[in-house]
Amino acid sequence: MVRREKFPLFKLRLHYFALLIVLVSIIFPNSYIFAQEQPSGPVYIVQDGDSLWGIAARFGVSVDDLQTANNIGNPNALKIGDRLIIPGFEEIQGIITTEEVPFGDTLRSLSRQYRVSQDLLVHLNHLTGPNDLFAGSTLVLPEVDTQQSLTGRTALQIGESLLELAVIENSNPWTIVEQNNLSGNSGAMPGDIYHLPNDASPGPGSLPANVQKASIEPLFLAQGKAAVIELDLDGAQSITGSLLGNELHFFPEGEKSFIALQGVHAMTEPGIYPLEINATLTDGHQMNFMQMVPVKPVDYPYDQPLEVDPATIDPAITKPEDAEWSALAKPATPDKYWNGVFQLPSPLDVNYCLQTGDCWSSRYGNRRSYNGSAYDYFHTGLDIVGKTGTDIYAPADGQVVYTGPLTVRGNATMINHGHGVYTGYMHQSEILVKPGDFVKAGQLIGKVGGTGRVQGPHLHWEVWVGGIQVDPLDWLEQSYP
Repeated sequence: MVRREKFPLFKLRLHYFALLIVLVSIIFPNSYIFAQEQPSGPVYIVQDGDSLWGIAARFGVSVDDLQTANNIGNPNALKIGDRLIIPGFEEIQGIITTEEVPFGDTLRSLSRQYRVSQDLLVHLNHLTGPNDLFAGSTLVLPEVDTQQSLTGRTALQIGESLLELAVIENSNPWTIVEQNNLSGNSGAMPGDIYHLPNDASPGPGSLPANVQKASIEPLFLAQGKAAVIELDLDGAQSITGSLLGNELHFFPEGEKSFIALQGVHAMTEPGIYPLEINATLTDGHQMNFMQMVPVKPVDYPYDQPLEVDPATIDPAITKPEDAEWSALAKPATPDKYWNGVFQLPSPLDVNYCLQTGDCWSSRYGNRRSYNGSAYDYFHTGLDIVGKTGTDIYAPADGQVVYTGPLTVRGNATMINHGHGVYTGYMHQSEILVKPGDFVKAGQLIGKVGGTGRVQGPHLHWEVWVGGIQVDPLDWLEQSYP
């Protein structure tokens, strides 16, 4: 009698399970039967307005890697609240987020405010040098308790111990050491800004507590535009600074604010530049601050090549005249004469002109070529259309500092509006004011003409800020302090 062996039960189950795998793989070829190991790493929670491409850019990863790490098939199917693993930071766990680096903060102050080590911030943000972390850049950091990140600021004075500082601040030295990632009491340095946990507004983290606000507008500077740097500061004897090689001139605005206006040259190379501020406080202490700020390009058009009198582009003539003209706009005088938006220095309707652009034959910033040269020139003002004899009006209150004939500029006038702001008028047929005259907004100051380097009569109008020509249209559309 032949004995039949029983088929083991576990082998039977394995057999059916294998058949089930084959069947499912045929029906669902892209699915997985076995749970794959989920990639490790920090998690970002999707916010309103996020896109997969935007998230990838913010964290410095590729879209493909982000999709792979999160098994995303449709990149357009993101929902608010989705939790995305961010690849490339496998050794970091927990939720991460991003913040815009404000003006007035540095890597050290951000580390102290959010209680995150500088080394971790460097790693999270792929920082290779000081230029990588600038005002307006995106900072990746672990999610922190909002209340925990609210800190007050204090500074250790020369000759003062950490214990003495703690007593003054009603704290203890170990709290200061822990909050500011110090190696110990010996790591405290006089003049350094330290953060203490409290419910105060953080303010500009790298500046003393008596600076309630520090701002620069716009945060991303641009070729041919004016920047407004503002400090709200208690107890300042003097404030100086520099930006793009230009000395900043701060003037009081209200009870505590100090404001400096500075133009960005139209041909400035886009990039990251240092902005420095130095102040002497009424208690005798010095405040020294430096932060990198970005300058972005503006897409100025290229004019058709121009043919002009060769004498008007001869460096032997143009360089001395340019130096004389720019020197007129260099002083920053303390009296401010203008108030609000500038008026159009022409009888034309400003609203119509701004809406249509029909009132200018050439705008500020246009790149130019003269007599076959390279496009090494740019248009320094706004060419407003007009016939010989058309009226020219002062756009704002000010004092006339120059009138006279020039080779390139023809009959020219310059008006000082105070705080480093000037306006210039060129190619006039008649000048109706003289140096020293105080003029009011809307006052007749001259007549349109065709003198100097021109191809026909028009008014060339310039606005100077901090010794640099800027786009006059901005001053027709917004009010500068």
